[in-house]
Amino acid sequence: MGGDWRDKVVVVTGASAGVGRAVVRELARRGANVGLIARGTDGLAAARAEVEAMGGRAITLALDVADADAVDDAAERVERELGPIDVWINDAMVSVFAPIGETTPAEFKRVTEVTYLGYVHGTLAALKRMRPRDRGTIVQVGSALAYRSIPLQAAYCAAKHAVKGFSESLRTELLHDRCGVRVTQVHLPAVNTPQFAWSRAKLPRAPRPVPPVFQPEVIADAILFAASRERREVWVAWPAVKAILGERIAPGVADRWLAEHGYEAQQTRQPLTSDRQDNLYAPVPGDHGAHGRFDATAKKRSVAWWFAKHRRLVVGSLLSAAGLLFAARCRRALAEA
Repeated sequence: MGGDWRDKVVVVTGASAGVGRAVVRELARRGANVGLIARGTDGLAAARAEVEAMGGRAITLALDVADADAVDDAAERVERELGPIDVWINDAMVSVFAPIGETTPAEFKRVTEVTYLGYVHGTLAALKRMRPRDRGTIVQVGSALAYRSIPLQAAYCAAKHAVKGFSESLRTELLHDRCGVRVTQVHLPAVNTPQFAWSRAKLPRAPRPVPPVFQPEVIADAILFAASRERREVWVAWPAVKAILGERIAPGVADRWLAEHGYEAQQTRQPLTSDRQDNLYAPVPGDHGAHGRFDATAKKRSVAWWFAKHRRLVVGSLLSAAGLLFAARCRRALAEA
């Protein structure tokens, strides 16, 4: 695909808000046609209007990704109305902020159904249509928490670990079959999205992303980059890189640090209100857009992501500089001989 998105057909789950909404906006800016999947009809309608305002085509598909049949039906409708699906982006999620002992079996089940099985359902729907054509890309929007779990979000962390395991199995099967369908994962740092205002919470104070926090537009850029390049995985921003490498090198140190700091880092100073709405089983009404409540501190760019994105340019420049330095030293040595 390269960097050309014009007239491509892309499906985005979780398209009504947060990272999914930022991805939809970037797709619209680049001229793609988009199938919008989410539960919230207000956000879906607003996302569709944004795509159409930029000259693209979009259809809204109000459904719960925990329903496999509904996801498959949605894929069928996208192909019927927009054309063959080029890229499928799995992003829909729900979470519960609570200690494990205060999280019910039903809550664990629900997070698993959406945040893990929702990805499975989307992937199966995409594969069903992409395999016969021997082309297409599936993007799994993951998290550093797929490698390094943290306290107070056990259900979400476990689901992200499951997505990673599922995607790795899928990749090996596609390679075995010499199939042209590609799967890539994009692992995120903390992002300023509405999820912290509407995820179910059982904490003394309102939840927040663990600093440093990045704006969803940074993530949208990384997701579309991963979808259009031959990258097995993309780790977005230094906090994600640090968490993933830290888990590989010194997991016990991470355990102790999170035990001491992980609770405080995930809570604001505001008490949790008794009238708080959550979206675990039903969407919170309204159009919530891409951003959450942390615009004042969220970062609009990531130096680490820039280097990762342009690593060929960076490596090439370093090699060129090293070559010039070596040539200069050779000339000096010959002149002194």
